[in-house]
Amino acid sequence: MPLKESRRRGIGALLAGYAGIAAAAMLAVGVLAQDVPQTVLPRPEPPSKARIGQTYKDSQPDVIAVPAAPAGAPNVLLIVIDDVGYGAWGTFGGQIPTPSVDRLAKMGLRYTRFHTTALCSPTRAALLTGRNHHSAGAGVITEMGTGYPGYTGQIPKSTALVAEVLRQNGYSTAWYGKNHNVPDWETSIAGPYDRWPILQGFDHFFGFVGGEANQWAPGLFRNNERIAMEVPKGREGHYTLNDALADEAVKLIYRQKSVTPDRPLFIYFAPGAMHAPHHVPKKWIDKFKGQFDQGWDKYREETYQRQLKLGVIPADTKLTPRPKAIPAYDSLTLDQKKVAARLMEAFAGFAAQTDYEIGRILDALDQTGQLNNTLIFCMIGDNGSSMEGTLLGAFNELAAIGGIPEETAWNVRHLDEIGGPKAYNHFPVGWAWATNTPFQWGKQVASHFGGIRNPLVIAWPDRIKDAGGIRWQFHHVIDVVPTILQAVGIPEPTMVNGVAQKAIEGVSMVYSFDDAGAEGTRKLQYFELLGNRALYKDGWMASVRHGRLPWITGAGGSRGFEEDTWELYDLRSDYSQYSDVAAKYPDKLEELQEAFWVEARKYQVLPLDDRIAERMNPAMRPSLIAGRTTFTYYQGARIADSSAAPTQNRSHTITAYLDIPRGGAEGVVAATGGAALGFSLYVKDRLPVYEYNYYSVRHTIVAGQQPLEPGANVVRVEFLYDGRGLGKGATVSLFVNDTKVGQGRLEATAWVGKYSTDETFDVGEDSGSPVSQAYAAPNRFTGTIRKLVVDSQPAKLTPADQRRIAAAERAAAIAQ
Repeated sequence: MPLKESRRRGIGALLAGYAGIAAAAMLAVGVLAQDVPQTVLPRPEPPSKARIGQTYKDSQPDVIAVPAAPAGAPNVLLIVIDDVGYGAWGTFGGQIPTPSVDRLAKMGLRYTRFHTTALCSPTRAALLTGRNHHSAGAGVITEMGTGYPGYTGQIPKSTALVAEVLRQNGYSTAWYGKNHNVPDWETSIAGPYDRWPILQGFDHFFGFVGGEANQWAPGLFRNNERIAMEVPKGREGHYTLNDALADEAVKLIYRQKSVTPDRPLFIYFAPGAMHAPHHVPKKWIDKFKGQFDQGWDKYREETYQRQLKLGVIPADTKLTPRPKAIPAYDSLTLDQKKVAARLMEAFAGFAAQTDYEIGRILDALDQTGQLNNTLIFCMIGDNGSSMEGTLLGAFNELAAIGGIPEETAWNVRHLDEIGGPKAYNHFPVGWAWATNTPFQWGKQVASHFGGIRNPLVIAWPDRIKDAGGIRWQFHHVIDVVPTILQAVGIPEPTMVNGVAQKAIEGVSMVYSFDDAGAEGTRKLQYFELLGNRALYKDGWMASVRHGRLPWITGAGGSRGFEEDTWELYDLRSDYSQYSDVAAKYPDKLEELQEAFWVEARKYQVLPLDDRIAERMNPAMRPSLIAGRTTFTYYQGARIADSSAAPTQNRSHTITAYLDIPRGGAEGVVAATGGAALGFSLYVKDRLPVYEYNYYSVRHTIVAGQQPLEPGANVVRVEFLYDGRGLGKGATVSLFVNDTKVGQGRLEATAWVGKYSTDETFDVGEDSGSPVSQAYAAPNRFTGTIRKLVVDSQPAKLTPADQRRIAAAERAAAIAQ
């Protein structure tokens, strides 16, 4: 036999031997893999069943497996509305018609004892993980994160989001809208992106990062990339974020079902509505003109009667009285009533538009034949209606947060601008209280139902047969994930991506689908936020509201925790927490107080912390800019506010190194903030201009008098702050090639630590809403910016000033 043929046969025998050994090994691995339950994700790679020969002619390939969901698994649509209470939307007795949610309720169930955490980030972390908010590291918003395990602002990998579990079980997944669960220091392009949606189980993300968004010019992301909202031709001035989010969701439904109609979808739809600013096209506001002239006291009484008639509150429910801290509507002046009514009309228009967009998504599911096999959750609020709009309401909520008083006469003159791109409006505390009917208090107050009891609608036509039914079992936002998993037929995972999982702390609600009278499975639940706390147990609830009122900015708890007075409610006969029976049942109160401490220790609630200024101190959290005073940026840079050079309450310089083409240049060199507050350095008519927008009520312009010459130019802004203190005035000088070309005076400046919740510091454009009324965004610079240097020396603030600014920053963040 020739040597070459001998070698060939020898190699062949060797390969065959290896193949046999490999087959035996894979068989053994296969047995192991089959024994591993699907509670471990991702599932182990299955052993190959391919038969391997020397060539493809004597080989047989294996079939490549495609992950598949359990047979018959439904699509899941999870809708979460922001900042709206029990008595706002018509489906639960509010005055605002909501036909799309009515449609869901008629083919599903209304849950009347469903609860949230009283604030957005904590509720959303609990919703998506199935764990209590402190267990998921979200005891407060990310901007207040500290090193205590329950308050880091970082959802740990040990509490995987439901999207990751569904994706690894054969689902397509998508997130549209608000994401206020990215740690504040991880929101810049530097990342990391571990806690962004596409690394938490979502195939698609289209939305904004932070507590709120300008509906007219949102800070949008597609996956991890910052983008501008594209307004369809012909819809200019009539197209907002609500429209864009629904467009994207509808588009995905049509496209995904065109390719894989049998592959289930999980869509998390979380629009910025109803969070301030209450931005909405005027046509929606005008639908409600004059409909709220009765005021909030009368509205609350009318809503209570509608709720009784609808049966969404028990017949023996008592309407809780208005707190003394909230003014009677009749105590307002005529002009104050005009402003308050218009602000409520904008809120109502915003709600009606949101409901309409929900209807478009339902229509898309219906048209693709998917509606009946879609499990739909519609949470009307992640907390109660927001009481952060001041007692009289605000044309610009950033001014309200900053403690800048608004003149009623000025608001009356700008009444028609409310809801539009020039406003940043929020309704008064009284309207928030009214839209939380029949309960006490509102957002932030985790001790009382006005802050934590939100309407829930669940629909699944193929499965829920009691269409139009009402359910009274006590449940919590952490119960949504186990409900989804049971409905889909997927077990709770114990290991996800190599990380052992905390046990899911929610309980499934599927048992209630078929039996309205079924005994509730949630017997115990704690509540805590900013020191406000409560404990529900077997039909009783102990509650304590701690310290600061929700609309008071810049202040923490007004007393020590040991000074708090607990209340007790027998919820078996007192649906609205009307009667405090603590004096009558002291032993029961003590039992629930002790149970609270047990739960607090179990779920990382401790230590109780009502501090405000201290927790807003950036030193409490990682920072990308800690210790730096000089920042160099380049054209196209878009920096998250939390990572941008600090320029408030301090002197600073901005130096731009520009190349001007022969024909001249126009556009924005640098800008931060937007239409509600900010500053911009731009070139207009070849002249350099610095403009400071003070809460949209005053624009100070410093302009050079000579055009910029072609070639290299150095434009410098010297911002000389008046000195120690917050919000003081400043002198602004403008230089071109070291020659002073202009000077101006600011009598006051913004003193809260951020210019915006979702706008960025931009170099070469103004990417969000425009700081200046002299141009339209983005107004990109047509020359070349070689670099831009910001020299931001440390602010000279007294300890008292530092406490005030941190407290105001916290108030701004809480309002998100």
